[in-house]
Amino acid sequence: MPIVSDRILLVEDDASILKGLELNLGLEGYQIRTASDGPAGLLCAQEWKPDLVVLDIMLPGLSGYEVCRELRRRGSNVAILVLSAKGTEMDRVQGLDLGADDYVTKPFGLQELLARVKALLRRSKPAPQGKLLLFGDVAADFTAGEVRRAGATVELTVRELELLKYLSSREGRVVTRQMILDGVWGENYFGTERTVDNFITRLRQKLDNPDEPAHFLTVRGMGYRFRGDSR
Repeated sequence: MPIVSDRILLVEDDASILKGLELNLGLEGYQIRTASDGPAGLLCAQEWKPDLVVLDIMLPGLSGYEVCRELRRRGSNVAILVLSAKGTEMDRVQGLDLGADDYVTKPFGLQELLARVKALLRRSKPAPQGKLLLFGDVAADFTAGEVRRAGATVELTVRELELLKYLSSREGRVVTRQMILDGVWGENYFGTERTVDNFITRLRQKLDNPDEPAHFLTVRGMGYRFRGDSR
């Protein structure tokens, strides 16, 4: 069995799915804890501090959407992978809007799920960049995974941090929504381009002026462009 230190919290009310996930992720070497309802999942996420939460939507007590929203409201930037039988575009967008980092529709293939789990955990550990990213009143340290604005810590989710890294590494260049999806979510991600718009909005709210953005710019008919302090 591989030795893996990452902690995964499984929040699922279907006993058979929960047991299967617990067994298979345990065999991969992850530390696993489980919860079968929303309140228990929220409490465990707050107290145990997992690296990843695999979260069902249809839960007793609190829905997965409510758990996700509450975790983000409380400042948690834990990676969240939503599992749901609800697979419409609106359902996916709602989950991502509330702060989820990925969305997998039931029924799902085990190997696909394992790959998504590994990708999210890998992205949650920022690779060394060698320098700070400075723009406006923002300082981003990708090595430490820390972002500050006007001296105050800003909590970014895994995807938000990945999106910031992707855009800033292409400063001044126009990137399409599809390019962003491929670069941040991966070529096998089956989301929609609206996902990118929602995440850009969140970066503007946290790191820019959402009404008149100076750094995360829309290029009509094409996509987006990141502008640092050099005009």
